[in-house]
Amino acid sequence: MIDRRSFLRLGAVGGGAVFMSGLYGKAWARQGSDDFYFVQLSDAHWGYRGPANPDAQNTLRQAVAAVNALPEKPDFIVFTGDLTHSTDDPAERRKRMAEFRQIVAGLEVKQVHFLPGEHDASLDQGAAFQELFGSTHYSFDHKGVHFIALDNVSDPGARIGEAQLAWLKTDLATQRPDAPIVVLTHRPLFDLEPKWDWATRDGAQAVALLMPYANVTVFYGHIHQEHHRMTAHIAHHAAKSLIFPLPVPGSQAMRTPLPWDPAAPGKGLGWREVDADPRQASYQITELPVAKG
Repeated sequence: MIDRRSFLRLGAVGGGAVFMSGLYGKAWARQGSDDFYFVQLSDAHWGYRGPANPDAQNTLRQAVAAVNALPEKPDFIVFTGDLTHSTDDPAERRKRMAEFRQIVAGLEVKQVHFLPGEHDASLDQGAAFQELFGSTHYSFDHKGVHFIALDNVSDPGARIGEAQLAWLKTDLATQRPDAPIVVLTHRPLFDLEPKWDWATRDGAQAVALLMPYANVTVFYGHIHQEHHRMTAHIAHHAAKSLIFPLPVPGSQAMRTPLPWDPAAPGKGLGWREVDADPRQASYQITELPVAKG
């Protein structure tokens, strides 16, 4: 019997993104293994209305249905920010967050972790997010992997901040130098395209704290497209959006959404499965579409 990870590797041999609906999930032999997989969704922007996605009322629901259709349920799900679309009205902000929470309550997975994006948190320093979803930064352990959720959005200046960096240093001090560590955040921790706000102003300080650890991987959102970058031995992986794709970094003057294609309404949108092998500190990423084409 071929296991899930081996199948994914075979599927990726031909190059390009691997799209599959999880039909082979039940073939993943977990007996006596700490291997697991989780799902990353990002940038739902619930409350958005505009030409970049005329079907915005349905896209998040389609993603929930797609995740629920997986025959092998993920161990947990993480939303890496911009749950809702920005609004100056505090009451509307809370309404959108409540609606988002009601929709994702339909996910058939017990553990769901939420991070804020700047659309959720920068206008009130994360106050509404904390009321509805809890802390904006935290850590947890799962089957031998240490997960750290960082907040680089509640500060309107796009900083993590001294207090949270001190917390990160203390949290990391509990880990072995070779421990498998996964960092979850919204903005990239490196300077991808600062003029587009695709950077964290003190991200280099966080990376410096992570650098002594041999097995660190970062999963983030914000840029609405798949993107991969190495900082020395630290791998950074950006996720696609659930609302509209954005242009390649620096490819045009402004980061305006890519035009809606009525013939392919899900084009450029997606979410991902991440297969984790704690023993090897390795992660196999599978990109999936929001809805079947």
